[in-house]
Amino acid sequence: MSLPKPVMRGLLAKRLRFHLPIAFTLAIVAALGFKYTVTEPRKRAYADFYKQYDAVKEFETMRDAGIFESVRPSGE
Repeated sequence: MSLPKPVMRGLLAKRLRFHLPIAFTLAIVAALGFKYTVTEPRKRAYADFYKQYDAVKEFETMRDAGIFESVRPSGE
């Protein structure tokens, strides 16, 4: 009783035919999952922040705190 010889010819093509569609499907699912769980909420958070953001008010707050070297605080 001897062991059968392994089939080596065409093994890669046979394995790719099975694994390639699975790999592409999982990659697409992962990309869509990342898009809708990470990037879309982040875009929404940035949009909400910049709806209320006043750059001039923020600049004046930093100027009065003395952060800038080239601009004197308004009290001086």
